[in-house]
Order: sequence, then C-alpha cells, then structure tokens
Amino acid sequence: MEHRKEDAALRDPRAEEIVAALPYDFRRFDGLPSLVGTVLRSVLFDRWVRDFLTTHPSGTVVEIGTGLNTRYERVDNGRARWFELDLPDVIEVRRSLFTDTPRRTTIAASVTDGTWTEAVAAGADGPYFFSAEAVLPFLDEADVRAVVGLLAERFPGSWLALDTAGPAIVGDQDRHDALSKVDARMRWSCAGPDVITQWCPGTELIASHTLSALPPRVYDPLPAAYREMLTGLAGQRLPQVEEYRMNLFRLP
Repeated sequence: MEHRKEDAALRDPRAEEIVAALPYDFRRFDGLPSLVGTVLRSVLFDRWVRDFLTTHPSGTVVEIGTGLNTRYERVDNGRARWFELDLPDVIEVRRSLFTDTPRRTTIAASVTDGTWTEAVAAGADGPYFFSAEAVLPFLDEADVRAVVGLLAERFPGSWLALDTAGPAIVGDQDRHDALSKVDARMRWSCAGPDVITQWCPGTELIASHTLSALPPRVYDPLPAAYREMLTGLAGQRLPQVEEYRMNLFRLP
C-alpha cells in the first residue's frame, strides 16, 4: 500500500509482488492507522541496518522472525552475508517466494531453539547485526531474556535491534485495529529498554525512539503528511504511542 503512494515513505516493489502472489485476502487491513506505524518502523530499522553496513560492508545481518520481510531487497549492499530465520511453516511459504544464494540463507527454526546460532556462526564471520522486528513482544518474557542472553554469549559485541511494547499496549491489544484481526497476541510487556540492559550487564543502549520522536535523519526525509501527523502525535502523548519503542543495543 505504501509503495503505491505518489509520495511514499518507503518503496518496496517486491512486497507488492508478494502480496499479489499469495492466496490471502489482505483487504481487512486496508486503511488501518497502525499500518503507518509499521511503515515507519521499517524505515527506522532499514536505516539502522544501512548504518551498520556502511561501517561494516562485509558484516552479517540476521533477520529474526523474518516472515516475508524484504529488507534484503531494500538495503543489501552486494557484499554482506544475510540469514533469515523463522518457524518452519513460515519458511515453507518464504521459500516459495525467495531463493537462497551464497550470501543469503534461510533458516527454519524457532528463535528460542539456540541451535540455529550454529548455522550463523559457522556460515559467516562478524560483526553481526540482529534485527528482531515485531517478534519478541509475542514471546514470554523468560524466552525473550533467554534469546538476548544467547546472542550476547554466542555473538559478543554484536548489534541488536528490537521493539518493545508497554503494559497499556499489551493490555489493550484486543481492541487494536490490526492485532484484533489476527490470532497472535503479545505476551511480553516491557516498561522500557533499560530492562534489557539490566538483564545483560555491559549492554549499551545506542538508541530508543517512539513513533512520535523519530531521529531527524529519519523524520526529515519523510513526506510532509507524515511529518505533520507525527508532530500531532507528539503533542498528544498517547500511551499507545509513547509505550511502543524501537531500540538499538550493542551487546557486551
């Protein structure tokens, strides 16, 4: 939907092709306000991955809970190593749409099953950037903590991008415009990114943003309509906006 706009925040022709190819009716999501947040989150995560690849052009990017994500198509630099991880049934669908290459590998496994890290460690050297976009809030807190600890142990010094949802969002998700239409439910309520730094001493919080307080280099290039909307959101201080954060960490 965003790609089709005349003045879009994000261009993604591959996503449009995938939607057209899938036997699924996406129309129930048409026009939902939260889709704007999804686009803006993708823009921010794309920016973080681009920054990482600018500094480490031969680095490794790991998409945790990749779904049908097309970040590779949007930001790959032609040199980086990519791994895309998700549950076996998701990967079955993904493999019907994407093809592995010497630089791009699909892994069918749960993020909570630590054996998947062996394929990443054996297949590519660091440094590593782990992107967990819209996945960890759907796990129990104990599992999230175990995943963060696993990454810190197996890939010390790596980068980790993840989003967190506060109690007002988790508690009200049955009335959310998009979540109310699907079976998945968030289970991890996180008061803020400091929780993660407390779990793993030595972890550095590099950045943390709400949708109403994006960094200037993400906010400034946005279409005028987006900037106007975000300015209005910032003035309202809505819990469902302020409690949702996108965070970037450097693991110890």
